[in-house]
Amino acid sequence: MQPGTENDGDPPRVLFGRRLRELRESAGLRQVDVGTRAGVSTAYVSELERGGRGPTLDVIYALARALGVPVARLFPDPDDD
Repeated sequence: MQPGTENDGDPPRVLFGRRLRELRESAGLRQVDVGTRAGVSTAYVSELERGGRGPTLDVIYALARALGVPVARLFPDPDDD
């Protein structure tokens, strides 16, 4: 990703998806691993990462547990450019 392009008008679900992918990859996990740990399908994880859907609160908590991170880490700071 190029500097300065992360928040260029993208909706929150897209920013969430980018952060989810970033955290998953930095943990060395595959989408199937995260999906299994969080109790959701691999297709759903993929759709979240692409910004096609926004997760429910229950799924957000399950994803955080699956990644071993605090819930807040799943949300990029909207003021970071």
